[in-house]
Order: sequence, then C-alpha cells, then structure tokens
Amino acid sequence: MDNAKRTRETRQLRRLEILMDVVFAVVIWRFFFLFPRPSKGTLDWDTVSTFLSANLGSFIIGLLGIIIVIIYWLQNNALFGNLKRTDNRHAIISIFQIFFLLIFLYSIRIGMVFEGSTGAQVFESVAAALLGFTSVLGWLYAIRNHRLLSEDVSRERAFEFLDRILVEPVTALITIPCAFIGPYAWEAAWFLYPFVIWLMRRLKISKVSFG
Repeated sequence: MDNAKRTRETRQLRRLEILMDVVFAVVIWRFFFLFPRPSKGTLDWDTVSTFLSANLGSFIIGLLGIIIVIIYWLQNNALFGNLKRTDNRHAIISIFQIFFLLIFLYSIRIGMVFEGSTGAQVFESVAAALLGFTSVLGWLYAIRNHRLLSEDVSRERAFEFLDRILVEPVTALITIPCAFIGPYAWEAAWFLYPFVIWLMRRLKISKVSFG
C-alpha cells in the first residue's frame, strides 16, 4: 500500500470517529426528550411521586435505552482505539451502525408510546441486535488478515474483543422471546447481560466460530 493511501485512510478513521461520537452524543441527548413530561395546568397527578409511578414503565424503557447506548459508545471507542486506519468498506459498515443506532432511538420512542406492547418490545430488541451485529461485522472485517488493526493488537486480543462485543446483540436476541411472555419478563431479560458476559468468556464462541 502506498503512503498516500495509508495517510488518507488514517485521516478517514479520525473523521469517522468524530462522526460517530457526534451521533452518539445527539442520541443520548435526545433520550431525555423522550421521557414523559407533565402538561402545564393538568390535574391528573397530585404529586411528583404519583406522576413518576404512573409513568414508571416509560422511565424504565428510557433508562434501559440510555444504558444500552452508553455501553455501545464505550464499546465503539474501545474498538476504534485498536484500529490504525479505515477503508471505504469498513466506513460503510460503520455508517450502517449509525443508521441502526437511530433506528434504536426510534424504537425506544415507539416503546414509550405503545407501552407494554409485545410488538414494540420486539422491535426494540431487534433494533438493539442489529446495532450490535453491525459492530461485530465491522470488527470481523477489520481483524481479517489484520488489515485495519494496530500492530500491537494480537490475534488473541482481537478475538477477546469479539467475544466482548457479541454480548450486547446476543442479550438483545435473548429478550425477544421474553417479550411474548410479558413486559416484566422482557425488562428482566436485559439484566441477563452480566451472565451473557460470563458465558461468552467461558465458551469463547468467537474463537470456535471464526478462528
């Protein structure tokens, strides 16, 4: 690879990082506007606690959404920190990841409007899974033949990262059947996240599947 192309792809990585950070920041900021707000002059709630309890489901969905987005942002920073450059194919995958991030924000809004709806919860889980699997696809592309990785990232370390980023979409997939059981089962399923982390580390699924 000539030096001009290498320099261009290194700069492209920096621009892609900035773009993704901006979108993640906007999405996190927008989440606060999704939370229920009492209308001025309404008498439906006598106290703040009454208002909060009446909208507890919406607040839980919103908080789960914020937590998931923050996890993906931290994950994205860790992955991009181990790249030395990007190319057009990797950039396209990353832009699709941004698209699915926005779809996930939309799914949260749908979940708040149709609180407790099985369809809305499945939509949210699918959106979270697509967001996660797009990240996995980008990392798989980057580590193949060590094409985009920094020289100091070993193959073993690359697969450890892969196990780590598989946790979020796998957890999202687990929540899908739970949505058909009921809204509380669906919400509780997201808290299987630490168990899925332990399971992925123990089974080393990425090494078996992609090694």
